[in-house]
Amino acid sequence: MTEEREASGDGRERPSTAADRRGRRSAPVPGGDSRGGRAAVREGRPERVSLFGKIARFLREVVAELRKVIWPTRKQLVTYTIVVLVFVSFMIALVWLLDLAFAQGVQYVFGT
Repeated sequence: MTEEREASGDGRERPSTAADRRGRRSAPVPGGDSRGGRAAVREGRPERVSLFGKIARFLREVVAELRKVIWPTRKQLVTYTIVVLVFVSFMIALVWLLDLAFAQGVQYVFGT
């Protein structure tokens, strides 16, 4: 490799990987090794957690997410409930009317 560098005359070493050739080499991690910080991730693994620890963590995260929710006011809740009930009533009436129309059509066609 040294002969190639000296032969080319520019003094630069040829990149060994595609990431090096594209110039996308990740910056070294402070205190890490030359492998792009992958070993530091393995060393920082938490110790094994018991089943009850996992359940407790899950419940803490659920409570934290529920605190982020913007809950509707009482007025909004009543309005949304009325809108849903009116829409469902409309859909029930529409399906009932279509069922009645199809039943009459079948009776007319087959003459039962």
